[in-house]
Amino acid sequence: MSKLDGKVALVTGAGRGIGQAIALKLAGDGARVVLNDLDEEPAMDTVARIRDLGGEAVAVTGDVTGSGFAESFVGKAMDEFGGLDIIVNNAGYTWDSVIQKVSDEQFDAMMDIHVKAPFRILRAAAEPIRVLSKTEKEKDGAAKSRKVVNISSIGGLFGNAGQVGYSSGKTALIGMTKTLAKEWGRYNVTVNCVAFGLIETRMTETFEDRPHTHRIGEREIGMGVPKEFVSSISRMIPLGRAGRPEDAANAVYLFCIPESDYISGEVVVASGGLVI
Repeated sequence: MSKLDGKVALVTGAGRGIGQAIALKLAGDGARVVLNDLDEEPAMDTVARIRDLGGEAVAVTGDVTGSGFAESFVGKAMDEFGGLDIIVNNAGYTWDSVIQKVSDEQFDAMMDIHVKAPFRILRAAAEPIRVLSKTEKEKDGAAKSRKVVNISSIGGLFGNAGQVGYSSGKTALIGMTKTLAKEWGRYNVTVNCVAFGLIETRMTETFEDRPHTHRIGEREIGMGVPKEFVSSISRMIPLGRAGRPEDAANAVYLFCIPESDYISGEVVVASGGLVI
């Protein structure tokens, strides 16, 4: 029997990269997954991959920062699978500049995706979790263990030049993690955070002259990092390489399995030993 058999997991930003790896990891261990991506095609690609593995998955596409998204996302889990056991707040992106070049729109976008969206999802999940916990206590004498894993960054722990918005958002998410660990302990919910270092995704693709452009909603956002920066950082990683999406997913998985049932309010750094 797999460790996550019968569990219902929500994963945002699961159409590509780290989010897709997380969804596949959880589904591969028995979880039924409700996943999200901004775009339908990558979201359905992840659903198809999970189903090919014999798992169960459905997608809720759209902008996690949109009005009403959180309620639809949580509601899908309850309607489709009748439960809610794991929430992974993974969706995010960078929109970088030094502070004197950061517009209000740019800063607000980073706070919306990295702070407000997780806040709304967790707020929407609060009442279903309370009801499920109460029902389980009345029936079985104790509530099942549930898990929240928020995704931060070493930028949120130590800051990073050129990322005042991104780093601020990722730091705020750590505060949210520690607060919810205190609020939701009574429901037997553990709330933890994984802070990633350099992971190979489209956000960290290298470029020579200018960042790669990706469409995020109505915006064209420059993403990627200079080759020399990646080379320099890679040399600083004690394990000698950047992380793969699967490495990131493995770190999240540790907070989703029963072995972590008595760990809450913690931040684990998955960076190959890198501290910047």
